[in-house]
Amino acid sequence: MFPGFGTLVNIVTVLLGSTIGVLVGHRLPERTRQVVTDGIGIVTLLIAATSALAVTDDGLEEAIGSSAPMLVVLGAVLLGGITGSLLRIEDRLEGFGGSIQRFAVRRLGAGAQQESRERFIQGFVTSSLVFCVGPLTILGAISEGLGEGSDQLLLKSALDGFTAIAFAASFGWGVGASVLALAAVQGPLTALGAALGSFVPDPHLSALTATGGLLLVGVALRLLDLKQLKVADLLPALVFAPLLVQLVVVLR
Repeated sequence: MFPGFGTLVNIVTVLLGSTIGVLVGHRLPERTRQVVTDGIGIVTLLIAATSALAVTDDGLEEAIGSSAPMLVVLGAVLLGGITGSLLRIEDRLEGFGGSIQRFAVRRLGAGAQQESRERFIQGFVTSSLVFCVGPLTILGAISEGLGEGSDQLLLKSALDGFTAIAFAASFGWGVGASVLALAAVQGPLTALGAALGSFVPDPHLSALTATGGLLLVGVALRLLDLKQLKVADLLPALVFAPLLVQLVVVLR
């Protein structure tokens, strides 16, 4: 398998799931679609909780001390939130979704016109976050770049395919458009893994995984319609987490 194979399979499964979801979605009542979305939100919350538990990883505690992991995640989220809000990542992502929707209306005609702009953007943004924020996105893409195989991304592809069916039944073609964000995130991460080799230590990856799990909690809250957190503005936290671990290691 070549580098990028896992991402290619992931794109295909999301597109296939989106197509099935759109076709099935027209035959499902709104109440059913909402229940399906709530179910995905609950599962996302479970995945987020298990991922966030990486903050208790023994290797991370050994590297930076038993009390530092929580502070590292807190610092990463705060610094990431400040950076993301200043860069207006959430607004830019929504604007990008709106641009894609307008392009679809021009190119695809009547079928795309049935899609409301708000519903399309919501599908694009929510799906992009779910497909791109999870720990399997980062760890799987980097692992593939490191030459450790595509197993993690193939597992993620199966999960994303089923999720895309549920999302597309509620949000429509905006879910399929999220493959652009998926490719833009996983492609560079795979290249980064190939460039880094085995340079990134396990404690740094644990901090990154824990932070990603915490961001997924925000995604789950959005899906459950409890609070529309600007999760995209928090994405820089995924960069700050391993950097803060390295800083603590140096200072110790």
